[in-house]
Parts: sequence; C-alpha cells; structure tokens
Amino acid sequence: MKKALIAAGVTALLLAGCGSSAESGTADSGKEKFTVGMECGYAPFNWQTSSETETSVALDQAGAGYCDGYDVMMSKAIADNLGKDVVIKKISWDGLQPALESGEIDAIIAGMTANEEREEGIDFTTPYYESEGMVMIVKKDSDQASYTDIQQFSGQPVIGQKNTNYDTVIDQIEGVEHVTPKGTYPELVVALQNGDAVGITAEMPVAEGIVAANPDLAIVKFEDGKGFDVDTTVSIGLKNNTRDTQEFNDIQAALDKITTDTRNEYMKNAVENAPAGE
Repeated sequence: MKKALIAAGVTALLLAGCGSSAESGTADSGKEKFTVGMECGYAPFNWQTSSETETSVALDQAGAGYCDGYDVMMSKAIADNLGKDVVIKKISWDGLQPALESGEIDAIIAGMTANEEREEGIDFTTPYYESEGMVMIVKKDSDQASYTDIQQFSGQPVIGQKNTNYDTVIDQIEGVEHVTPKGTYPELVVALQNGDAVGITAEMPVAEGIVAANPDLAIVKFEDGKGFDVDTTVSIGLKNNTRDTQEFNDIQAALDKITTDTRNEYMKNAVENAPAGE
C-alpha cells in the first residue's frame, strides 16, 4: 500500500550516519546483515530523522541520520528472529524493486501492497499489516469534508501517489478529474493546499499523521459500500522466483513469530511518535 504521513514533510534532516557500520553509530556485531529498503518518507510506516530513538536505525547512507517508524520496527524484529543485524537503506519508491532485483537489498519493507503487476517481479510474504481502509484528505473548511460517498467527488480534481494503489483507485470515482500523481505525500499535501486538487487518497494511519501535522486538513471516511474497493494490506517484498527457497521461508517464519498484538503495538508507537512536520 502506499505512502507518507508528514505535513510538508520529512526532508533532508542530516546528522550522523555514514557508509560503514561503525561510522553510522551501529556497532558491527559480526552477524550477517538483513538489508531492507524503504522510502523513509511515508510516516507512520517510515520516516527520516536526525534524532536517534529506541526504535530508529542509523541509515546506511553517509550523513543521512536515521530512519524510524513501523517498517523499521518490523525490520528490526524480523532481523532479530533471523539472528541478523538490520541495515536500512533509503531508496525512492520507484527504485525499490530494481534495488531488490540487483541484490542491493534483501527485502522491501515499505508499506507496499502485493498486486498482480508487482507480483510479476516480486515474491511477497503474507501481509504484515492491514489498515482500517482508504480515506480522502481534504481541506477542513471545504464542502468535501462532509462527504460520505466517493462518488460525491465526481467531476472534481483528486490526486494520489505515483505508481501506487492510491493513484489507480481514483478512477473508481465516476467522472473524476484525475490529477497527475506526485511522487511523495509532502508534494501531495502542497498540491491540496495550493488548490490543485480537492482531495488526496490515503490509508488511515498516513492520513491521521498528515492531518495531525496540518490542522487545516481533515479526513473523509466513507459509509459502508460507498468507499474505495482496494486492498489495504501491506507485505514484505522479496526477490522474484525465491518463494521456494530457504531464505524466503526463513523470512516468512521470522515474520510469523511477530504476534498481532505486537504489530498493533508497533503501529500505535509509530503513530504517536511520527514527526508532526518540520
């Protein structure tokens, strides 16, 4: 699924973190590495920060600081269950699959939803999270804030994130003005606030964070049967054609050890601690 909870967003917060594990502030334990790719810009799933916390991981890139959030917590737990050390690489959304294919990363843990197109090039685990559903972010003082049916947005400009379900679902609105998608949620928020669109599609945890950081915005929830028909689960992406390998099975088993209660606690923590805009 897709993408980011920040206001005008997690930008380039730079501090510690360099190429080597010692320079990045992460002691080299001698264990094997579990290298995970994510945007570090899709809170509460993942975000970049200059501050170290109990849940953050120093980024692999020089001077990039840390990555924190739900996906980081899940990555650390899976690495622990594998007996490995986690490494987080900040990679653009469109660069995640190529990084997986090339072997630069071992896994994509980035709020990604498995679908038919992605499954042609990625093998997915079972879902590790399912959000409450797809909503719309609108201006708080707008007529749209009182909508209860996605079809009420017919004829109006709506925008989503590029190459995600949040963009493709827009066409479920009959006669919608489908605005050219943006690459990140901070860009989407700016488009909404500038009047380029009247609504942004998002899943609930992401929308909650954006609205918390932007008091001029509001969340529109839709009545049963009047919302988007979309998969809101997210899964771990692993290299294509590895489903029958020991590595795939080990990662799936490591994921299975993380209880539903623990996963929900991780998300609660992430929502409470996600940045409110900088």
